[in-house]
Formats: sequence, C-alpha cells, structure tokens
Amino acid sequence: MASASPPGWRASVCKAMPTLAHTPVLLTEAVDLLAVHAGGHYVDCTLGRGGHSWAILARGGEVLALDADAEAIAAVTLPLRAIHANFDRLEEVVHASHFDPLDGVLFDLGLSSPQLDDARRGFAFSQEGPLDMRFDSRGGQTAAELVNNLPVQQLARVFREYGEEPRAQAMAAALDARRRQQPFRTTTELAGAIQQAAGGRGRVHPATRIFQALRIAVNDELDRLRSALTQALALLRPGGRLVAISFHSLEDRAVKTFLAREARDCICPPRTPVCVCGHHRAVALLTRKPITPSRAEVAANPRARSAKLRAAARL
Repeated sequence: MASASPPGWRASVCKAMPTLAHTPVLLTEAVDLLAVHAGGHYVDCTLGRGGHSWAILARGGEVLALDADAEAIAAVTLPLRAIHANFDRLEEVVHASHFDPLDGVLFDLGLSSPQLDDARRGFAFSQEGPLDMRFDSRGGQTAAELVNNLPVQQLARVFREYGEEPRAQAMAAALDARRRQQPFRTTTELAGAIQQAAGGRGRVHPATRIFQALRIAVNDELDRLRSALTQALALLRPGGRLVAISFHSLEDRAVKTFLAREARDCICPPRTPVCVCGHHRAVALLTRKPITPSRAEVAANPRARSAKLRAAARL
C-alpha cells in the first residue's frame, strides 16, 4: 500500500503538470486514498484537464482515462490511454483495453472549470451562450430542447428531483408561459425568465438549481453514475480502491448510498425476520464521513467549497 504523500508533494506535482489551468480539487486526498503504487492499474473516469491522472502517473501508476467530453480528451497530452466515452461504459472500455483487473477507480464528478467557463457549452447562466449543456456533443437532447418541449409536469419533476427546487411547479408554469411566446435559445434568456419568476435574485441566483437540474437531466448523470459505480466495484481486484468526489448533494447521496449498501452483509428490509437477500459485504469504508477541502483550498479555489470525497476498499 502506498504511503501518505510526503511534505511538498502536492506543490511539486502541481508545478510539473504540463497542461492544467488549475489544480484539481482534493488532489492529495484522492491520490492517497487510491493507495497508488508503481505499475498499478487506475481508471480516471472523469479526465477533465488531467490533474488527477497526472498525479497518479507521478506516483508510478498506469492510467486509463475516460471522458464524455471530446474537448477534454483532445486537450490533455499525458502518457496514458484516453477514451472518449461516458463512464457508464466503464466495463466495456476496460475489457476492450485489456486493463483489468483494476487497483483503483476515481470519479471526479460534475463540471470541470473549462466547461463552466466556456460560454459555447451553455452550462453557466452568468454569460450568454446556447442552451446546450451536453457533456458529449455527438448526440442527445440539449437543454433548450428539454426546457422548450417537456410537458409542464415533467419539467416540474426535473426541477424538483434534480435541482431540489422548492418552487418547481411554479417555475415550470412560469417558463411554460414564457416559451409559448418565444422558445428559449440562450442561457441568459432562461436565467432572466427564472429571475423574473422568482421575483428577484436573492443571495443565491434562482437559476442555480434550475440549471443544475437541466444539466443532470440532459446528461442522465445520476443513472449513469449508479451504473458506473456498480461496474467499478466489479472490476476492482481485492484491496483495490474506489474514490469519488462529488459537488452536490444528489451525487454525494448516490455515492453514499451505494457504498453503505456494499459495506453490509444483509440488505433485506428492516422487518424481514430472516435474511433472504443473499447479499455479501463487498467493501470496507475508508471514509465514515466525507472528506472536504481545507479552508486554504477553498480560499484558493472557491468552486471547491461544496466538494465531498468518499472512498472504499474492495474486500
């Protein structure tokens, strides 16, 4: 098992990163919990700009990286195999690459800073761009297609379930009235309509939850994550590590629920008199509570403030 990072390791690795515009969140903590060792096989399920992959390589690990975003694959030049694929194809990609069994799997969920900062991608309401929000621009519905075409009740359900929006029904009704006059085309048009429906901005912009909900729906993020977690566990060798960094409560809940389930022998309903599920404990939890960024990291990168890291080892 790899030892904890030596003093100054983070600074030296970050300085050596060849293509990164920013330091990835919870870098040291993630790589320590992966227990990276020389020659080990590690999958970075969300390559982004390659920060976590580079840190694994710096420890001597071999990396297979996936990303649904073709621009992320094209932007990173590292000595690794990078595959343009969503992580719900993890098992297929790993087997095709003859990279199994695995010593570790890392998920760094949500948006990367380059995606958020690129107005063309339509993820941010603070700058005008097309209402796209697709991680993979090769196909699938855009946010504009969803917000303009979903029936009001389905739109409200998206806002409620994926954005935890308390005014989901009212927001859906207001946007329906607006789209009947003219379809939404840009991020600023939609954000303005949401702000008007909310009666102002407030401390947190009212479009925050709605944009999150649409992004999750466009990319089917939660169902893909649940599938990928199951595949990752099946691919890990005994002692292999699963590490996941999430940035909002729905992602974190999905990871927490999965790991809690796999850390138990019986998953029968509480009142079942005799176990009939046949489930066997598959992991040991390495984080009873999630690891969060330090004050210093949040000060340096405010987008890190909501990050939570959970990890487990395959039994």
